[in-house]
Amino acid sequence: MGGDFGPRSIVQASIACLLATPSLHLTLVGQASLLEELIARHSGVDRSRLLVVNASEVITMDDRPSLTLRGKPDSSMRVALRLVADGSAQACVSAGNTGALMALSRFVLKTLPGIDRPAMVAAIPTQRGYCQLLDLGANVDCSAENLYQFAVMGSVAAEALGVARPKVALLNVGTEDIKGNQQVKLASSLLQAAPGLNYIGFVEGDGLYRGEADVVVCDGFVGNILLKSSEGLATMIGERIETLFRQNVLSRAIGTLAMPLLKRLKADLAPARHNGASFLGLQGIVVKSHGSAGVQGFQSAIQRALIEIQENLPERLHGRLEELL
Repeated sequence: MGGDFGPRSIVQASIACLLATPSLHLTLVGQASLLEELIARHSGVDRSRLLVVNASEVITMDDRPSLTLRGKPDSSMRVALRLVADGSAQACVSAGNTGALMALSRFVLKTLPGIDRPAMVAAIPTQRGYCQLLDLGANVDCSAENLYQFAVMGSVAAEALGVARPKVALLNVGTEDIKGNQQVKLASSLLQAAPGLNYIGFVEGDGLYRGEADVVVCDGFVGNILLKSSEGLATMIGERIETLFRQNVLSRAIGTLAMPLLKRLKADLAPARHNGASFLGLQGIVVKSHGSAGVQGFQSAIQRALIEIQENLPERLHGRLEELL
């Protein structure tokens, strides 16, 4: 029931995913009458693979996370998480209030042994492919131990996505050992001593985009600003290029020739294609879709959840964490 476009966009994305993935089953949680009305607008939907579970309450974007724990016991978000907790579903995907989703996820699903705080992670495009960046906003203030745990979880997540021996780095204001705050320096010492972890040291923001590391770790304050700044920069550059190609006849002619490559580049960098931040460290799979994501973006979030289900990511994390924590 959340997100800027609400259930209309989510229903459309869900049906598209069902058509693309024959083995997929989805449960839509929310106001049943509204959801059934939206589903009825689409023909040929296999209702044996698309269920609706009613939830009488909705968590708004303005609701405080602390209040959602005590109030709204029948919210769509809470009901969906309970389905994961009792085994009726294998993952929860939501475009709703991030703070409420994190608080409820920790309360309903609990964290894995040894994990103090879950972290949000998402794929960031780089010159060499993709980098898993965490934390993206779940933890504004982090200790060195938190950053160490994030690094371990990020490494396992990258392995699950097919990266062999992922290179792990801490995001910092410089690459020299003397740079950075105390938490980053202490985290670096912990990571250097971690057995089996391919820790390569500090990386700066430009190094992240050059693809120097497969996993980049930072606190949620820095990560959230970096993520949203990157999305805004990609959008601004794309719009500037389109404006330049419309200025005169010559530029329009050049733009016509370059348009196929520009469209490909725009598609590669589109935030919707990389939408879906995972909550790592929980005893269950939770994927947070960007609130502004449309149909394509929410499809990407569902696909991220599917990959984590197929790779049994929480179990893999649990096994690796036992070795390193």
